[in-house]
Amino acid sequence: MSGITTHVLDTSRGRPAAGLPVTLERTDEHGSWVLLGSGQTDADGRLRTLLSTSPSAGVYRLTFDTRDYLGAAGAPVFYPGIVITFCVVEGEEHYHVPLLLSPFGYTTYRGS
Repeated sequence: MSGITTHVLDTSRGRPAAGLPVTLERTDEHGSWVLLGSGQTDADGRLRTLLSTSPSAGVYRLTFDTRDYLGAAGAPVFYPGIVITFCVVEGEEHYHVPLLLSPFGYTTYRGS
């Protein structure tokens, strides 16, 4: 399993957000973003393959490309993309960052 995973739930439809593109990036020593992984959520709204190892300490971001997903569902596209930036501390082997999505709002938290 990836050292960083996510799970997207579409709260307006009451089901997982399947087929949602996600990218994972980390800042390098110069503060530039470096792509580490990408993929799409599975039928259960999960993406478990973003990072092949445990994450090292640093600043990471997950970007959720919500434009096509919301548009295909017939929902208004107020948030065409959602970016979650978070810090990884040394010694933590796994980070799970869920996203609860609706057309006009979203919530995230550190999961288990």
